[in-house]
Amino acid sequence: MGQYSYKAVEQGGVNVTGIIEAADRRSAVAALADKGQFVVELAQEAQATSINGEKKAEFDLSKLLNFGSRKVTHKDVLAITSQLSTALRAGLPLLNALEIIRDQQHKPSTKNMLNELVKSVSSGQSLSEAMARHEKTFNALCLSMVRVGETGGMLDETTAQLATMLSREGKIKSNMKNASAYPIFVLCIGLVSAVIVITGVLPRILGMIGDAIAVLPLPTRILLGLSDLIKNLFTTAYGWAIVAVTIAGLHLLRKWIKSDGKIKWDSFKLKIPILGSVLRTIAVGRFARTLGALTKGGVTILEALSVVRDTLGNELLGREIDSVAEEVKRGESLAGPLGSSGYFPPLLVQIVSIGEQTGKLDELLLNAADTFDDEADAAINRFMAIFPAILILLLALVVGFIIAATLLPIVVMQFGAGAI
Repeated sequence: MGQYSYKAVEQGGVNVTGIIEAADRRSAVAALADKGQFVVELAQEAQATSINGEKKAEFDLSKLLNFGSRKVTHKDVLAITSQLSTALRAGLPLLNALEIIRDQQHKPSTKNMLNELVKSVSSGQSLSEAMARHEKTFNALCLSMVRVGETGGMLDETTAQLATMLSREGKIKSNMKNASAYPIFVLCIGLVSAVIVITGVLPRILGMIGDAIAVLPLPTRILLGLSDLIKNLFTTAYGWAIVAVTIAGLHLLRKWIKSDGKIKWDSFKLKIPILGSVLRTIAVGRFARTLGALTKGGVTILEALSVVRDTLGNELLGREIDSVAEEVKRGESLAGPLGSSGYFPPLLVQIVSIGEQTGKLDELLLNAADTFDDEADAAINRFMAIFPAILILLLALVVGFIIAATLLPIVVMQFGAGAI
């Protein structure tokens, strides 16, 4: 048995508050309903209280042991969505499904978030309204899909579609991270080795040569200057000044990319060879699947476009969608502005045009999304086959420059001695 504090409204419209003892939340609501009281808010009282009625202050070791588990990740959201879809398809009520999913969690941050969702839903809020309070966890796509499911009475179907899309996004991110992990590791090891050679080995070799060469070769002078810079970076005032200016510059650049420079940065990414086509292909797949799922759920084109623009992952493409939405608002078809933008492939434009003419836009987009996803997979595989080679080539150039700068003085000295 537990104690629940409640706020309720009696049949005469009088607001009442109090505490009721019940086996669970549903029993508490049922008991109050038998009394003719409609529950507005219901919260479980803390079970651990001290003698004077205040809560006990206990040392929670789990908070220290789980200090790295404070964030609800993309994998957590995917797992919750999949479990919720399965529970709803099995016929469980929404609140019961959320409670079961919450009780199965071991990660404190995920459990706390689900507990807040349960409280909000049990107090009368819709699931989409409760999720909107966690905007850092649930993006615009999640909120829109859940809202569509609630409005159309098909929350089990929309959560299943959402789980598919989230799984797709997670697969793309995981593949890119896994494929780039090894070459990045090799590149870092190579750069560390290069720093050791520049600061330790090269000065000793040149010191052995002494004054045998009047003028050192340019690569050697560049490398010596870099060696002096690295040595003095944390030992002199101007070195610390360089570090401070660099950190401040990177911070300002990051801030600029997230605000005013976001569109310029995203535009630059689309122009990068190979990577730009990968990002564009991924965005097209997201566009087709998201727009198809939303329109199938009964969302209007304009509302769906406002959601789609935030799922593309590129501000430039997002603003193109805004321009398309403005044209549609003025009475234009969707296919025309998409084609004139120049950022979307002709196949997508043709599919949208046929879908508008036949009235099966959602069906055609969802079918085409698989094709675009396959193209995105192929583009990612091509990029991941080339990306490690590019990193290794960069490492080879760095190592080659160091070797050349180190051996050039010896070669020059030998030629000079032979001439004498």
